[in-house]
Amino acid sequence: MGTNYRKPIALSSLMQRRSKQLQASLDSRFENTVSALNHFPLTDDLEANIEAVRSTFGDSGDLVIRRFIVGKDKLQAAIVYIDGLGDNETINENIITPLMSAECLPEEGDGSVPLVDWLEKTGIPIGEQSRTDKLNRVIRTVLSGDSALLLNGVNTALLLNTKGWERRGIDEPRTESVVRGPRDGFTETICINTAQIRRRLKDPNLRIRHMTVGRRSNTDIAVVYLDGVTNPAIVEEVIKRIKAIDIDAALESGYLEQFIEDSHWTPFPLIQNTERPDKATANLLEGKVIIICDGTPFVLIAPSVFSQFYHSPEDYYERFLIGTLIRLIRVISMVMALLLPSLYIAFSSFHPEMIPSRLVIAMAAGRSTVPFPSIIEAFLMEVTMEILREASVRLPGPIGPTIGIVGALVVGQAAVQAGIVSPIMVIIVALTTIGSFAAPSYSAAIALRMLRFPMMVAAALFGLYGIMLLLILIIMHLCSLKSFGVPYLSPLTPSRFGDFKDAFIRAPFQWMKKRPAFFKTLDKKRGNSGSGAGRTEGGQHRSNDRNESEGSSEGAFAGGKQ
Repeated sequence: MGTNYRKPIALSSLMQRRSKQLQASLDSRFENTVSALNHFPLTDDLEANIEAVRSTFGDSGDLVIRRFIVGKDKLQAAIVYIDGLGDNETINENIITPLMSAECLPEEGDGSVPLVDWLEKTGIPIGEQSRTDKLNRVIRTVLSGDSALLLNGVNTALLLNTKGWERRGIDEPRTESVVRGPRDGFTETICINTAQIRRRLKDPNLRIRHMTVGRRSNTDIAVVYLDGVTNPAIVEEVIKRIKAIDIDAALESGYLEQFIEDSHWTPFPLIQNTERPDKATANLLEGKVIIICDGTPFVLIAPSVFSQFYHSPEDYYERFLIGTLIRLIRVISMVMALLLPSLYIAFSSFHPEMIPSRLVIAMAAGRSTVPFPSIIEAFLMEVTMEILREASVRLPGPIGPTIGIVGALVVGQAAVQAGIVSPIMVIIVALTTIGSFAAPSYSAAIALRMLRFPMMVAAALFGLYGIMLLLILIIMHLCSLKSFGVPYLSPLTPSRFGDFKDAFIRAPFQWMKKRPAFFKTLDKKRGNSGSGAGRTEGGQHRSNDRNESEGSSEGAFAGGKQ
Protein backbone atom coordinates (compact mmCIF):
# COMPACT_ATOMS: atom_id res chain seq x y z
CA MET A 1 0.00 0.00 0.00
CA GLY A 2 1.61 3.24 -1.18
CA THR A 3 1.70 6.48 0.79
CA ASN A 4 1.91 10.02 -0.52
CA TYR A 5 5.10 11.67 0.74
CA ARG A 6 5.13 15.46 0.97
CA LYS A 7 8.51 17.13 1.20
CA PRO A 8 8.70 19.36 4.30
CA ILE A 9 8.86 23.10 3.68
CA ALA A 10 11.98 24.80 4.99
CA LEU A 11 11.48 27.52 7.59
CA SER A 12 13.37 30.06 5.47
CA SER A 13 11.14 29.37 2.45
CA LEU A 14 8.03 29.69 4.60
CA MET A 15 9.21 33.03 6.04
CA GLN A 16 10.11 34.28 2.57
CA ARG A 17 6.66 33.32 1.28
CA ARG A 18 4.95 35.05 4.20
CA SER A 19 7.11 38.14 3.63
CA LYS A 20 6.10 38.31 -0.04
CA GLN A 21 2.43 37.93 0.88
CA LEU A 22 2.68 40.72 3.46
CA GLN A 23 4.48 43.01 1.00
CA ALA A 24 1.84 42.33 -1.66
CA SER A 25 -0.88 43.16 0.87
CA LEU A 26 0.82 46.43 1.83
CA ASP A 27 1.30 47.40 -1.82
CA SER A 28 -2.34 46.64 -2.56
CA ARG A 29 -3.44 48.71 0.43
CA PHE A 30 -1.31 51.67 -0.69
CA GLU A 31 -2.58 51.46 -4.27
CA ASN A 32 -6.18 51.28 -3.07
CA THR A 33 -5.68 54.34 -0.87
CA VAL A 34 -4.13 56.36 -3.70
CA SER A 35 -6.83 55.23 -6.14
CA ALA A 36 -9.56 56.19 -3.68
CA LEU A 37 -8.07 59.65 -3.22
CA ASN A 38 -7.79 60.17 -6.98
CA HIS A 39 -11.44 59.35 -7.56
CA PHE A 40 -12.98 60.85 -4.43
CA PRO A 41 -14.71 64.18 -5.25
CA LEU A 42 -15.55 66.96 -2.85
CA THR A 43 -19.20 67.40 -1.90
CA ASP A 44 -21.23 70.48 -0.99
CA ASP A 45 -21.41 69.28 2.62
CA LEU A 46 -18.70 70.98 4.69
CA GLU A 47 -18.78 68.41 7.48
CA ALA A 48 -18.37 65.52 5.02
CA ASN A 49 -15.37 67.20 3.40
CA ILE A 50 -13.75 67.90 6.77
CA GLU A 51 -14.29 64.32 7.86
CA ALA A 52 -12.74 63.04 4.61
CA VAL A 53 -9.65 65.21 5.14
CA ARG A 54 -9.35 64.21 8.81
CA SER A 55 -9.71 60.50 8.06
CA THR A 56 -7.09 60.73 5.30
CA PHE A 57 -4.58 62.24 7.74
CA GLY A 58 -5.60 59.83 10.49
CA ASP A 59 -6.26 62.54 13.11
CA SER A 60 -2.66 63.75 12.82
CA GLY A 61 -1.63 66.17 15.55
CA ASP A 62 -0.16 68.80 13.21
CA LEU A 63 -3.30 69.03 11.03
CA VAL A 64 -5.10 72.33 11.68
CA ILE A 65 -8.77 72.72 10.70
CA ARG A 66 -9.97 76.22 11.61
CA ARG A 67 -13.73 76.69 11.40
CA PHE A 68 -15.21 80.17 11.10
CA ILE A 69 -18.24 82.09 9.81
CA VAL A 70 -17.95 84.14 6.63
CA GLY A 71 -19.47 87.64 6.96
CA LYS A 72 -22.95 88.49 8.11
CA ASP A 73 -24.49 85.78 5.93
CA LYS A 74 -23.37 83.17 8.45
CA LEU A 75 -21.77 80.97 5.77
CA GLN A 76 -19.82 78.17 7.41
CA ALA A 77 -16.25 77.70 6.22
CA ALA A 78 -13.03 75.98 7.27
CA ILE A 79 -9.38 76.56 6.47
CA VAL A 80 -7.12 73.47 6.42
CA TYR A 81 -3.31 73.60 6.73
CA ILE A 82 -0.34 71.90 8.40
CA ASP A 83 1.09 73.52 11.51
CA GLY A 84 4.67 74.58 10.80
CA LEU A 85 4.30 74.50 7.00
CA GLY A 86 1.74 77.29 6.65
CA ASP A 87 2.32 80.93 7.59
CA ASN A 88 -0.07 81.69 10.45
CA GLU A 89 0.20 85.46 9.97
CA THR A 90 -0.77 85.21 6.28
CA ILE A 91 -3.64 82.86 7.06
CA ASN A 92 -5.03 85.10 9.83
CA GLU A 93 -4.61 88.48 8.15
CA ASN A 94 -5.24 87.65 4.47
CA ILE A 95 -7.82 84.86 4.69
CA ILE A 96 -9.71 84.58 7.98
CA THR A 97 -9.97 88.28 8.88
CA PRO A 98 -11.18 89.55 5.45
CA LEU A 99 -13.77 86.76 5.17
CA MET A 100 -15.11 87.16 8.69
CA SER A 101 -15.51 90.91 8.20
CA ALA A 102 -17.13 90.67 4.74
CA GLU A 103 -20.37 92.66 4.52
CA CYS A 104 -22.32 90.56 2.05
CA LEU A 105 -21.71 87.60 -0.23
CA PRO A 106 -23.09 86.91 -3.71
CA GLU A 107 -25.69 84.20 -3.90
CA GLU A 108 -25.56 81.34 -6.36
CA GLY A 109 -28.07 81.60 -9.20
CA ASP A 110 -29.10 85.24 -8.72
CA GLY A 111 -27.23 86.44 -11.82
CA SER A 112 -24.37 87.97 -9.84
CA VAL A 113 -20.77 86.78 -9.66
CA PRO A 114 -20.55 83.19 -8.30
CA LEU A 115 -19.27 82.84 -4.76
CA VAL A 116 -15.98 81.11 -5.64
CA ASP A 117 -15.20 83.67 -8.35
CA TRP A 118 -15.94 86.50 -5.92
CA LEU A 119 -13.60 85.00 -3.33
CA GLU A 120 -10.81 84.62 -5.88
CA LYS A 121 -11.11 88.12 -7.35
CA THR A 122 -12.29 90.21 -4.42
CA GLY A 123 -12.60 88.39 -1.13
CA ILE A 124 -9.12 86.94 -0.49
CA PRO A 125 -5.95 89.06 -1.02
CA ILE A 126 -3.64 86.14 -1.84
CA GLY A 127 -1.46 86.31 -4.93
CA GLU A 128 -1.41 82.65 -5.98
CA GLN A 129 -4.78 80.86 -5.97
CA SER A 130 -6.41 77.91 -7.68
CA ARG A 131 -9.49 75.76 -7.26
CA THR A 132 -10.26 72.05 -7.30
CA ASP A 133 -13.09 69.60 -6.74
CA LYS A 134 -10.82 66.59 -6.01
CA LEU A 135 -9.82 65.44 -2.54
CA ASN A 136 -6.34 64.27 -3.62
CA ARG A 137 -5.50 67.75 -4.89
CA VAL A 138 -6.54 69.21 -1.54
CA ILE A 139 -4.34 66.70 0.31
CA ARG A 140 -1.29 67.37 -1.91
CA THR A 141 -1.72 71.12 -1.56
CA VAL A 142 -1.96 70.99 2.23
CA LEU A 143 1.09 68.72 2.47
CA SER A 144 3.06 71.17 0.31
CA GLY A 145 2.52 73.97 2.84
CA ASP A 146 -0.46 75.71 1.26
CA SER A 147 -3.97 76.05 2.66
CA ALA A 148 -7.34 74.78 1.43
CA LEU A 149 -10.51 76.79 1.99
CA LEU A 150 -13.67 74.65 2.25
CA LEU A 151 -17.14 76.22 2.09
CA ASN A 152 -20.51 74.82 3.06
CA GLY A 153 -22.82 74.39 0.08
CA VAL A 154 -19.94 74.53 -2.43
CA ASN A 155 -18.25 71.44 -3.85
CA THR A 156 -15.12 73.38 -4.79
CA ALA A 157 -12.12 74.14 -2.58
CA LEU A 158 -9.89 77.17 -2.95
CA LEU A 159 -6.14 76.40 -2.78
CA LEU A 160 -4.19 79.34 -1.40
CA ASN A 161 -0.45 79.91 -1.33
CA THR A 162 0.42 80.32 2.36
CA LYS A 163 3.81 78.58 2.55
CA GLY A 164 5.75 79.82 5.52
CA TRP A 165 8.03 77.16 6.99
CA GLU A 166 11.40 77.97 8.49
CA ARG A 167 14.16 77.95 5.89
CA ARG A 168 17.91 78.38 5.83
CA GLY A 169 19.24 81.65 4.51
CA ILE A 170 21.47 81.98 1.46
CA ASP A 171 25.06 81.26 2.47
CA GLU A 172 28.36 80.73 0.72
CA PRO A 173 28.77 77.16 -0.54
CA ARG A 174 31.14 75.18 1.66
CA THR A 175 32.10 72.56 -0.91
CA GLU A 176 32.97 74.96 -3.74
CA SER A 177 34.65 77.98 -2.21
CA VAL A 178 36.38 80.47 -4.51
CA VAL A 179 38.69 83.42 -4.01
CA ARG A 180 36.91 85.57 -6.58
CA GLY A 181 33.26 85.22 -7.46
CA PRO A 182 29.74 85.33 -5.99
CA ARG A 183 29.28 84.24 -2.40
CA ASP A 184 25.69 83.02 -2.58
CA GLY A 185 24.67 79.39 -2.94
CA PHE A 186 21.62 77.24 -3.40
CA THR A 187 19.40 76.40 -0.44
CA GLU A 188 17.00 73.57 0.40
CA THR A 189 13.97 75.45 -1.01
CA ILE A 190 13.26 74.83 -4.69
CA CYS A 191 11.54 78.16 -5.38
CA ILE A 192 14.51 80.11 -4.01
CA ASN A 193 16.89 78.07 -6.18
CA THR A 194 14.92 78.66 -9.37
CA ALA A 195 14.70 82.37 -8.50
CA GLN A 196 18.48 82.59 -8.16
CA ILE A 197 18.92 81.17 -11.64
CA ARG A 198 16.19 83.44 -13.03
CA ARG A 199 17.86 86.48 -11.43
CA ARG A 200 21.12 85.72 -13.24
CA LEU A 201 19.58 84.70 -16.55
CA LYS A 202 16.95 87.30 -17.46
CA ASP A 203 15.93 85.49 -20.62
CA PRO A 204 12.27 84.73 -21.44
CA ASN A 205 13.48 81.53 -23.14
CA LEU A 206 14.46 80.06 -19.78
CA ARG A 207 12.11 77.15 -19.20
CA ILE A 208 11.30 75.53 -15.84
CA ARG A 209 9.24 72.33 -15.91
CA HIS A 210 7.93 71.03 -12.58
CA MET A 211 7.16 67.43 -11.67
CA THR A 212 7.10 65.20 -8.59
CA VAL A 213 9.09 62.08 -7.72
CA GLY A 214 8.35 59.61 -4.92
CA ARG A 215 5.17 57.67 -4.29
CA ARG A 216 5.05 58.84 -0.67
CA SER A 217 7.34 61.88 -0.48
CA ASN A 218 6.02 63.59 -3.66
CA THR A 219 9.25 65.54 -3.87
CA ASP A 220 9.11 68.58 -6.12
CA ILE A 221 11.55 68.48 -9.04
CA ALA A 222 12.35 71.31 -11.46
CA VAL A 223 13.97 70.69 -14.85
CA VAL A 224 15.57 73.92 -16.09
CA TYR A 225 16.88 74.52 -19.59
CA LEU A 226 17.30 77.29 -22.14
CA ASP A 227 14.86 76.97 -25.01
CA GLY A 228 16.51 77.59 -28.37
CA VAL A 229 19.93 76.57 -27.02
CA THR A 230 19.57 73.17 -25.38
CA ASN A 231 19.06 70.17 -27.63
CA PRO A 232 15.37 69.14 -27.26
CA ALA A 233 16.34 65.45 -27.45
CA ILE A 234 18.44 65.83 -24.29
CA VAL A 235 15.61 67.63 -22.49
CA GLU A 236 13.08 64.96 -23.37
CA GLU A 237 15.47 62.19 -22.36
CA VAL A 238 16.05 63.81 -18.96
CA ILE A 239 12.31 64.20 -18.36
CA LYS A 240 11.65 60.65 -19.55
CA ARG A 241 14.17 59.17 -17.11
CA ILE A 242 12.86 61.24 -14.20
CA LYS A 243 9.27 60.20 -14.89
CA ALA A 244 10.37 56.53 -14.97
CA ILE A 245 11.64 56.70 -11.36
CA ASP A 246 9.53 54.53 -9.06
CA ILE A 247 10.56 54.88 -5.42
CA ASP A 248 8.93 55.70 -2.11
CA ALA A 249 10.88 58.92 -1.53
CA ALA A 250 13.55 61.04 -3.20
CA LEU A 251 15.17 62.76 -0.23
CA GLU A 252 18.16 64.23 -2.07
CA SER A 253 19.34 64.86 -5.61
CA GLY A 254 21.68 61.87 -5.24
CA TYR A 255 18.61 59.60 -5.50
CA LEU A 256 17.80 61.08 -8.90
CA GLU A 257 21.41 60.91 -10.04
CA GLN A 258 21.64 57.18 -9.39
CA PHE A 259 18.38 56.50 -11.22
CA ILE A 260 18.99 58.55 -14.36
CA GLU A 261 22.71 58.07 -14.99
CA ASP A 262 23.71 56.01 -18.03
CA SER A 263 25.92 53.49 -16.25
CA HIS A 264 25.91 52.36 -12.62
CA TRP A 265 29.08 50.23 -12.84
CA THR A 266 31.64 52.99 -12.98
CA PRO A 267 33.47 54.95 -10.29
CA PHE A 268 33.42 58.10 -12.44
CA PRO A 269 30.50 60.52 -12.00
CA LEU A 270 28.39 60.88 -15.14
CA ILE A 271 26.26 63.74 -13.79
CA GLN A 272 27.76 66.83 -12.23
CA ASN A 273 26.42 68.50 -9.09
CA THR A 274 26.96 71.97 -7.71
CA GLU A 275 25.86 74.34 -4.97
CA ARG A 276 26.72 77.46 -6.97
CA PRO A 277 24.03 79.35 -8.94
CA ASP A 278 26.65 81.01 -11.15
CA LYS A 279 28.04 77.62 -12.18
CA ALA A 280 24.55 76.28 -12.91
CA THR A 281 23.76 79.36 -15.02
CA ALA A 282 26.99 79.01 -16.99
CA ASN A 283 26.15 75.39 -17.76
CA LEU A 284 22.69 76.39 -18.95
CA LEU A 285 24.33 78.74 -21.44
CA GLU A 286 26.40 75.82 -22.73
CA GLY A 287 23.24 73.88 -23.58
CA LYS A 288 22.95 71.65 -20.53
CA VAL A 289 19.96 70.80 -18.34
CA ILE A 290 19.76 71.65 -14.64
CA ILE A 291 17.77 69.37 -12.31
CA ILE A 292 16.71 70.95 -9.00
CA CYS A 293 15.39 68.77 -6.18
CA ASP A 294 13.47 70.25 -3.28
CA GLY A 295 15.12 69.68 0.09
CA THR A 296 18.78 69.85 -1.00
CA PRO A 297 21.16 72.64 -2.08
CA PHE A 298 22.88 70.34 -4.60
CA VAL A 299 21.52 70.61 -8.15
CA LEU A 300 22.40 68.22 -10.98
CA ILE A 301 23.94 69.17 -14.32
CA ALA A 302 23.43 66.89 -17.31
CA PRO A 303 25.03 65.89 -19.59
CA SER A 304 28.60 66.07 -18.29
CA VAL A 305 32.04 65.23 -19.64
CA PHE A 306 35.21 64.24 -17.82
CA SER A 307 37.18 67.47 -18.29
CA GLN A 308 34.47 69.65 -16.76
CA PHE A 309 34.82 68.00 -13.35
CA TYR A 310 38.17 69.79 -13.10
CA HIS A 311 36.76 73.19 -14.01
CA SER A 312 35.96 75.86 -11.45
CA PRO A 313 33.85 79.01 -11.91
CA GLU A 314 36.87 80.97 -10.79
CA ASP A 315 38.68 79.94 -14.01
CA TYR A 316 36.47 82.35 -15.93
CA TYR A 317 36.63 85.20 -13.42
CA GLU A 318 40.41 85.52 -13.74
CA ARG A 319 42.39 86.31 -16.88
CA PHE A 320 42.90 83.40 -19.22
CA LEU A 321 46.61 82.94 -18.42
CA ILE A 322 45.86 82.53 -14.72
CA GLY A 323 42.88 80.27 -15.44
CA THR A 324 44.99 78.06 -17.71
CA LEU A 325 47.75 77.78 -15.09
CA ILE A 326 45.28 76.75 -12.39
CA ARG A 327 43.73 74.13 -14.64
CA LEU A 328 47.12 72.65 -15.50
CA ILE A 329 47.91 72.49 -11.78
CA ARG A 330 44.68 70.54 -11.26
CA VAL A 331 45.65 68.10 -14.03
CA ILE A 332 49.04 67.55 -12.37
CA SER A 333 47.34 67.02 -9.01
CA MET A 334 44.99 64.48 -10.64
CA VAL A 335 47.97 62.50 -11.93
CA MET A 336 49.63 62.68 -8.52
CA ALA A 337 46.52 61.50 -6.70
CA LEU A 338 46.18 58.49 -9.00
CA LEU A 339 49.75 57.38 -9.77
CA LEU A 340 52.18 58.56 -7.10
CA PRO A 341 51.93 55.60 -4.63
CA SER A 342 51.89 53.03 -7.44
CA LEU A 343 54.95 54.62 -9.10
CA TYR A 344 56.79 54.46 -5.78
CA ILE A 345 55.95 50.77 -5.43
CA ALA A 346 56.96 50.00 -9.02
CA PHE A 347 60.27 51.85 -8.86
CA SER A 348 61.30 50.57 -5.44
CA SER A 349 60.33 46.94 -6.12
CA PHE A 350 60.91 46.36 -9.85
CA HIS A 351 62.83 49.25 -11.41
CA PRO A 352 65.38 50.68 -8.93
CA GLU A 353 67.82 51.22 -11.81
CA MET A 354 65.57 54.01 -13.11
CA ILE A 355 66.05 56.05 -9.91
CA PRO A 356 69.16 58.28 -9.50
CA SER A 357 71.87 56.65 -7.39
CA ARG A 358 71.85 59.15 -4.54
CA LEU A 359 68.09 58.93 -4.24
CA VAL A 360 68.26 55.12 -4.21
CA ILE A 361 70.78 55.24 -1.36
CA ALA A 362 68.58 57.66 0.61
CA MET A 363 65.50 55.48 0.05
CA ALA A 364 67.41 52.34 1.06
CA ALA A 365 68.61 54.01 4.25
CA GLY A 366 65.08 55.09 5.11
CA ARG A 367 63.65 51.61 4.45
CA SER A 368 66.40 49.72 6.26
CA THR A 369 64.32 49.42 9.44
CA VAL A 370 60.95 48.84 7.74
CA PRO A 371 59.86 45.20 8.13
CA PHE A 372 57.22 45.29 5.38
CA PRO A 373 57.42 45.28 1.59
CA SER A 374 56.57 48.53 -0.15
CA ILE A 375 53.00 47.43 -1.07
CA ILE A 376 52.12 46.72 2.61
CA GLU A 377 53.76 49.96 3.64
CA ALA A 378 51.80 51.95 1.07
CA PHE A 379 48.50 50.25 1.89
CA LEU A 380 49.03 50.85 5.60
CA MET A 381 49.60 54.57 5.15
CA GLU A 382 46.87 55.08 2.55
CA VAL A 383 44.22 53.33 4.67
CA THR A 384 45.32 55.38 7.68
CA MET A 385 44.99 58.62 5.72
CA GLU A 386 41.54 57.65 4.45
CA ILE A 387 40.41 56.94 8.02
CA LEU A 388 41.77 60.30 9.20
CA ARG A 389 40.11 62.08 6.30
CA GLU A 390 36.75 60.47 7.02
CA ALA A 391 37.05 61.20 10.73
CA SER A 392 37.86 64.86 10.08
CA VAL A 393 34.77 65.20 7.89
CA ARG A 394 32.41 63.63 10.45
CA LEU A 395 33.67 65.55 13.47
CA PRO A 396 31.76 68.77 14.23
CA GLY A 397 32.81 72.29 13.36
CA PRO A 398 36.42 73.40 13.70
CA ILE A 399 37.42 70.19 15.51
CA GLY A 400 37.42 68.15 12.31
CA PRO A 401 40.24 69.89 10.37
CA THR A 402 42.28 70.19 13.54
CA ILE A 403 42.02 66.46 14.25
CA GLY A 404 42.89 65.68 10.63
CA ILE A 405 46.05 67.79 10.60
CA VAL A 406 47.25 66.87 14.08
CA GLY A 407 46.40 63.21 13.57
CA ALA A 408 48.32 63.04 10.31
CA LEU A 409 51.40 64.72 11.83
CA VAL A 410 51.39 62.58 14.96
CA VAL A 411 50.71 59.29 13.18
CA GLY A 412 53.28 59.98 10.45
CA GLN A 413 56.02 61.01 12.85
CA ALA A 414 55.32 58.12 15.21
CA ALA A 415 55.26 55.61 12.35
CA VAL A 416 58.65 56.79 11.06
CA GLN A 417 60.25 56.73 14.51
CA ALA A 418 58.86 53.25 15.15
CA GLY A 419 60.32 52.01 11.89
CA ILE A 420 56.95 50.94 10.49
CA VAL A 421 57.15 53.15 7.39
CA SER A 422 59.94 55.05 5.66
CA PRO A 423 60.15 58.87 5.51
CA ILE A 424 59.78 58.85 1.72
CA MET A 425 56.50 56.94 2.08
CA VAL A 426 55.11 59.64 4.36
CA ILE A 427 56.03 62.25 1.76
CA ILE A 428 54.40 60.21 -1.02
CA VAL A 429 51.16 59.80 0.92
CA ALA A 430 51.09 63.48 1.89
CA LEU A 431 51.53 64.60 -1.73
CA THR A 432 48.87 62.13 -2.87
CA THR A 433 46.35 63.42 -0.33
CA ILE A 434 47.06 67.05 -1.20
CA GLY A 435 46.65 66.23 -4.89
CA SER A 436 43.22 64.70 -4.30
CA PHE A 437 42.13 67.82 -2.40
CA ALA A 438 42.91 70.01 -5.44
CA ALA A 439 40.00 68.59 -7.45
CA PRO A 440 37.01 71.01 -7.44
CA SER A 441 34.53 68.11 -7.55
CA TYR A 442 34.27 65.73 -4.60
CA SER A 443 32.75 62.96 -6.72
CA ALA A 444 35.64 63.15 -9.22
CA ALA A 445 38.24 63.12 -6.43
CA ILE A 446 36.74 60.09 -4.71
CA ALA A 447 36.82 58.17 -8.01
CA LEU A 448 40.61 58.63 -8.13
CA ARG A 449 40.84 57.60 -4.46
CA MET A 450 39.06 54.35 -5.33
CA LEU A 451 41.25 53.60 -8.35
CA ARG A 452 44.44 54.30 -6.42
CA PHE A 453 44.27 50.97 -4.60
CA PRO A 454 43.93 48.66 -7.64
CA MET A 455 46.69 50.73 -9.26
CA MET A 456 48.96 49.93 -6.28
CA VAL A 457 48.13 46.21 -6.56
CA ALA A 458 48.97 46.26 -10.29
CA ALA A 459 52.28 48.01 -9.56
CA ALA A 460 53.12 45.44 -6.86
CA LEU A 461 52.43 42.53 -9.25
CA PHE A 462 53.88 43.73 -12.55
CA GLY A 463 55.69 47.02 -11.95
CA LEU A 464 55.39 49.71 -14.60
CA TYR A 465 53.84 47.19 -16.98
CA GLY A 466 50.97 46.66 -14.57
CA ILE A 467 50.46 50.43 -14.21
CA MET A 468 50.36 50.91 -17.98
CA LEU A 469 48.00 47.95 -18.44
CA LEU A 470 45.55 49.26 -15.86
CA LEU A 471 45.79 52.78 -17.28
CA ILE A 472 44.87 51.42 -20.71
CA LEU A 473 41.89 49.60 -19.21
CA ILE A 474 40.74 52.79 -17.43
CA ILE A 475 41.03 54.82 -20.64
CA MET A 476 39.09 52.15 -22.56
CA HIS A 477 36.40 52.27 -19.86
CA LEU A 478 36.24 56.07 -20.08
CA CYS A 479 35.90 55.88 -23.87
CA SER A 480 32.90 53.57 -23.50
CA LEU A 481 31.00 55.91 -21.16
CA LYS A 482 28.31 58.34 -22.26
CA SER A 483 26.25 60.92 -20.45
CA PHE A 484 22.83 61.28 -22.10
CA GLY A 485 24.33 60.36 -25.44
CA VAL A 486 27.39 62.63 -25.13
CA PRO A 487 30.78 60.81 -25.17
CA TYR A 488 32.36 61.15 -21.74
CA LEU A 489 35.85 61.98 -23.02
CA SER A 490 34.70 64.74 -25.36
CA PRO A 491 36.44 66.69 -26.84
CA LEU A 492 39.40 64.27 -26.62
CA THR A 493 37.50 61.47 -28.31
CA PRO A 494 35.82 62.03 -30.65
CA SER A 495 38.35 64.77 -31.29
CA ARG A 496 36.98 68.27 -31.84
CA PHE A 497 39.92 70.64 -31.88
CA GLY A 498 37.69 73.70 -31.68
CA ASP A 499 36.49 72.61 -28.23
CA PHE A 500 40.02 72.21 -26.83
CA LYS A 501 39.94 75.94 -26.09
CA ASP A 502 37.94 75.21 -22.94
CA ALA A 503 38.99 71.68 -22.00
CA PHE A 504 42.26 71.49 -20.06
CA ILE A 505 43.21 75.08 -20.85
CA ARG A 506 41.14 78.26 -20.80
CA ALA A 507 41.41 80.36 -23.94
CA PRO A 508 40.45 84.06 -24.04
CA PHE A 509 36.74 84.80 -24.35
CA GLN A 510 37.37 86.35 -27.77
CA TRP A 511 38.42 82.91 -29.07
CA MET A 512 35.45 81.02 -27.60
CA LYS A 513 32.72 82.37 -29.86
CA LYS A 514 30.92 79.04 -30.23
CA ARG A 515 29.36 76.70 -27.70
CA PRO A 516 30.80 73.18 -27.27
CA ALA A 517 29.90 71.16 -30.37
CA PHE A 518 29.55 67.84 -28.54
CA PHE A 519 26.37 69.05 -26.76
CA LYS A 520 24.70 69.57 -30.17
CA THR A 521 23.08 72.85 -29.18
CA LEU A 522 20.58 74.59 -31.43
CA ASP A 523 22.23 77.99 -31.12
CA LYS A 524 25.88 77.38 -31.94
CA LYS A 525 27.18 80.88 -31.24
CA ARG A 526 27.61 82.47 -27.83
CA GLY A 527 26.83 85.94 -29.18
CA ASN A 528 26.57 88.09 -32.28
CA SER A 529 28.44 91.32 -31.80
CA GLY A 530 27.49 92.58 -35.23
CA SER A 531 23.78 92.71 -34.48
CA GLY A 532 24.18 94.11 -30.96
CA ALA A 533 22.46 91.11 -29.38
CA GLY A 534 21.83 91.40 -25.68
CA ARG A 535 21.44 95.18 -25.62
CA THR A 536 18.25 96.81 -24.49
CA GLU A 537 16.12 98.69 -26.95
CA GLY A 538 16.96 101.99 -25.31
CA GLY A 539 20.65 101.14 -25.35
CA GLN A 540 20.45 100.45 -29.08
CA HIS A 541 18.78 103.82 -29.72
CA ARG A 542 21.40 105.60 -27.65
CA SER A 543 24.16 103.75 -29.49
CA ASN A 544 22.68 104.70 -32.87
CA ASP A 545 22.38 108.36 -31.84
CA ARG A 546 25.96 108.37 -30.61
CA ASN A 547 27.20 106.76 -33.84
CA GLU A 548 25.37 109.36 -35.93
CA SER A 549 26.76 112.24 -33.91
CA GLU A 550 30.32 110.91 -34.01
CA GLY A 551 30.26 109.66 -37.60
CA SER A 552 32.74 112.27 -38.83
CA SER A 553 35.30 111.48 -36.13
CA GLU A 554 35.00 107.74 -36.78
CA GLY A 555 35.52 108.37 -40.48
CA ALA A 556 38.64 110.33 -39.67
CA PHE A 557 40.01 107.49 -37.55
CA ALA A 558 39.19 105.01 -40.31
CA GLY A 559 40.96 107.13 -42.86
CA GLY A 560 43.98 107.43 -40.61
CA LYS A 561 44.16 103.64 -40.21
CA GLN A 562 43.96 103.17 -43.94
